[in-house]
Amino acid sequence: MNMVVFMFTLSLALSLTLTLLNFWLAQTSPDSEKLSPYECGFDPLGSARLPFSIRFFLVAILFLLFDLEIALLLPLPWATQLQHPTMTLTWTATLILLLTLGLIYEWTQGGLEWAE
Repeated sequence: MNMVVFMFTLSLALSLTLTLLNFWLAQTSPDSEKLSPYECGFDPLGSARLPFSIRFFLVAILFLLFDLEIALLLPLPWATQLQHPTMTLTWTATLILLLTLGLIYEWTQGGLEWAE
């Protein structure tokens, strides 16, 4: 119990010390280089604050969805070597069917079209 109190006190003291050092040593008035949208040495050609198209997020979510599908289907070759693989194959077929129906729905609703 004594060691737990010591570790808690030490971590609290270290956290407070580092936080106070950060406030004390931090640069409070950034120059124009730090405030510019690019820090690579080139002058910006346009505004860097333009919003992203929601289509990029849609493609990312679809990629994650189908990447997850691959991760879930990865054990399938080993599952087919079981004595009774019917349950695994049923769940696999259900997962593929569900994802395919979702993709078809997204496609028919025009969610995959880049042009408006």
